[in-house]
Amino acid sequence: MKKIINVLLTLSFLWSASAKKATKIVFLHGGRSHASGDHEFKAGSHLLAKHLNKQSAVSINAIVNAGWPKDESIIDDADAIVIYADGTSVIGKGWEKMDQLVKNNQVGVVFMHYAVHPAVEQGEKYYLPWIGGYFKNGISVNPFWRADIKPMKGHETARGVGPIDAVDEFYFNISYHPEALFLGTATPNEKNLHHINNIWTRAAYLAKGKKQSLLWGIVRPDGGRGAGFTGGHHHRNWAIDGYRQLILNTIVWVAGQKVPPGGVPTSPVTEDELNEQLDDYGARTNRVKLPTEADITFTPGPWMTPEEHAESRRKPKKKKK
Repeated sequence: MKKIINVLLTLSFLWSASAKKATKIVFLHGGRSHASGDHEFKAGSHLLAKHLNKQSAVSINAIVNAGWPKDESIIDDADAIVIYADGTSVIGKGWEKMDQLVKNNQVGVVFMHYAVHPAVEQGEKYYLPWIGGYFKNGISVNPFWRADIKPMKGHETARGVGPIDAVDEFYFNISYHPEALFLGTATPNEKNLHHINNIWTRAAYLAKGKKQSLLWGIVRPDGGRGAGFTGGHHHRNWAIDGYRQLILNTIVWVAGQKVPPGGVPTSPVTEDELNEQLDDYGARTNRVKLPTEADITFTPGPWMTPEEHAESRRKPKKKKK
């Protein structure tokens, strides 16, 4: 009996120790912006955190917080921090704290969609060393286009990633650190351009047919890791298995864990799940539908010169009847 009790105590201790070692990932999401179904930072963060928590191949404890935490102690023991927000609306309240966590704790950092766009000074000082790249004013652009994203062959983040064919506001012409890893690439051209958005540059015009990294990462000299992802505008895209798999893998990799051989386990997203935690727009709140072939079927828009684009924006828009 004594031996049985000792075994049970040992197993209990091991289980307890294992539980304490769960990798902590903190999502910090931005507030409501844009229109219902787009920039769903809260819903997207909760969905990804949910999928990280319900799998058991990697021991994860993912929590979600609105904005920069008032009680910064919740990020003191984080292995990775994921920021999904408008520009610097979240990180702008914690530059020095994050820099301290990166330098002292080697915390992993992931910025998604608009959150990869700081001012140039902040990009050079923080983003390049933290995550290996950023959206640089005057160089980077934000068109909507259909990207057939290819993960980086042989890298952990590519494990189990299926086809990714999605229309999103995929920024490109990102400014990269020399040591940046191109974890997910696609090539913009005249056939897959949906439309040019508000920012268009000469560099973008000349980038036609050139491979672009929409997801990148970096291993810092101290061993810490970071990543940036330019997708995440349309909330529906999180229901694309390959799209979601690639980002879940990347978050786990950034947190310093090994990605399982088949990728971080994830199950198909239902329409009900896709609509959990959406921002409240009252009567203007839209129910988000699962992705379909119709979402990626369109007549390509014109690949304009910067001058043509500027002229098109000066023309008055036709009023809808």
